[in-house]
Amino acid sequence: MSAGSMKAWTYTSGGYPAALQKTTIPSYQSPLKPDQLRVRIKAASLNPVDAQLMGNPLWPYLPAAIVRAHKGVGEDFSGVVEEAGTSSGFRAGDEVFGIAPFLPEGTLQEVAQLDVNNSSTPVVVLPKPAEWSWEQAAAVPLVWITAQTCIAKAAPWVPAHGNGKGKIAILGGGSSCGIYAVHIAKQRGWEVAATCSGKNAEHVRSMGADTVIDYTTAGVSEQVKAFAPDAILDFVGGVECLGLARRYVTVCGDKTSRLAIGGRVVYLWNPQMVIRALLGRIGLGFSYTCINLEVKSPNLEGVLTLTKDKIFIDSTFGFDEAMEAFERLNSSRARGKVIVRVSA
Repeated sequence: MSAGSMKAWTYTSGGYPAALQKTTIPSYQSPLKPDQLRVRIKAASLNPVDAQLMGNPLWPYLPAAIVRAHKGVGEDFSGVVEEAGTSSGFRAGDEVFGIAPFLPEGTLQEVAQLDVNNSSTPVVVLPKPAEWSWEQAAAVPLVWITAQTCIAKAAPWVPAHGNGKGKIAILGGGSSCGIYAVHIAKQRGWEVAATCSGKNAEHVRSMGADTVIDYTTAGVSEQVKAFAPDAILDFVGGVECLGLARRYVTVCGDKTSRLAIGGRVVYLWNPQMVIRALLGRIGLGFSYTCINLEVKSPNLEGVLTLTKDKIFIDSTFGFDEAMEAFERLNSSRARGKVIVRVSA
């Protein structure tokens, strides 16, 4: 590696896995602005969206002046502040973790430069709890914020019942996002039903689920209907449980492929979802929304109450093993987060 460069994983075009590659990129040389940080990355976690973005068919047609040929990989990170701007709120040597979803170079690189007060490219950086490992700190930002965003979108439809509990059903309760939605919902005092495979049932119960529905057996929609939830959170995708609650909040929309992108962008090519959301808004159907995670400090700060035994890591790979890490992520066998250790 030459002077003035650093190791990074990036992607070009052609979709996962062909687009993914280990390369070098220029290191940061210019002076920091007051609101910026340079963080030596210790660990980064992988998320399905990292592979989904590689399949965007528009990449080959966008000019390099708008989108660079080598695009960054990763959003979650933990690391040590190497340099800190005077208004950043941090100092060199601080141990931090967070999320940077719009960082052009990604977080799967040796050093990340973060603008902590730029509203157009939101970044959340928090002090790392001393008892968490680097891997644990990198594992939680995206999944916690996604779960918190979904809970907030459902909350107005989950009133207190006579027994003091609203009721919420969580589809994909054993997923990396769903497990924290179960945890947060239980903290709110709600009664929680969660779908997962039978092998993950005790795991989901340990996070607070009152009822576990094994999706490998028949009748998921029937069991959700019988539970009679006030709201449904969907971390799986599909249409099986639409209309079974007054409020339906989804991350995936109607798509079911792990490599197809989710979030609100799905509205662009799924008119049924648009119609469903509009009908709900005017009271002609159940309330429906497909969400993007809301990257705000308050949405991550709640994770600081999480004990480290509630942070679930499936596997950890070395920096040179990122391709193998992605294979594990996309195998559908990972239980917890897949982590890449960037530096010792």
